[in-house]
Amino acid sequence: MNILFTLCGRAGSKGVKGKNARDFLDIPLAWYSMSAIALFIEKYGEGNRIDVVVNTDSNDLIKLVQEVKELPVGVQFRSEDLAGDKVPKVSVIKDCLERAEEANGVKYDQVVDLDITSPLRTVEDVHNAVYMLETHPDFDVVYSVVPSRRNPYFNMAKEENGYFGRAFTSNYTTRQEAPVFYDKNASIYAYSPYALRNKDSVRFFLDKCGAIKMLDTGILDIDSEEDFDMMQIIAKYLFENKEGFIQIYQKAISWR
Repeated sequence: MNILFTLCGRAGSKGVKGKNARDFLDIPLAWYSMSAIALFIEKYGEGNRIDVVVNTDSNDLIKLVQEVKELPVGVQFRSEDLAGDKVPKVSVIKDCLERAEEANGVKYDQVVDLDITSPLRTVEDVHNAVYMLETHPDFDVVYSVVPSRRNPYFNMAKEENGYFGRAFTSNYTTRQEAPVFYDKNASIYAYSPYALRNKDSVRFFLDKCGAIKMLDTGILDIDSEEDFDMMQIIAKYLFENKEGFIQIYQKAISWR
């Protein structure tokens, strides 16, 4: 199987300045995603072709990625028309695929994007996404989720005509009765190249999607300085106490 891993990060960020090129627990944030890829290659790479690209308009991020000699990463400098904060990420991933296939002379069976700002994942999480897409050819994408801590049928509210009530009208008296919901944690996306080439990017996630479940303590998106600080507290606990996360941290810190 031919797999393309993508690392995508813009230079600009409204919530956290330059977050894609910042240090996280004294290690470049991007290295945690790179660590997951390196461990995946070590454990599951035999018999597969695995390439890695970074797609960015940040010279700082490119420099950090290229410091890791153990994991060769191709550089795709992001075009200006794909650098805006309103551009669907699917469009960026499609661009990664097309440019990598042309540069490497290979057709990929999967494109796996690891979000740089969602660093708390294990190599088994990555493998689970790859395996699910491989074994479900009807899926256009497999993404990572965690059990939702709130449920719109039970303990989420909306305001309407000056009053607050349940987000979705229901007679459920316990959360266990309500339908199960999940949070998309923006960590792992395994894409079908065929779907990337042919499916409307705006409607990409409306159907034919699969999901893998991840540990729910790692779901915080880094969209503010407070998020950045809180995520480091959670990460420190995981990197000290949970084996799969320890492996990620040890690989990343070995590159210092």
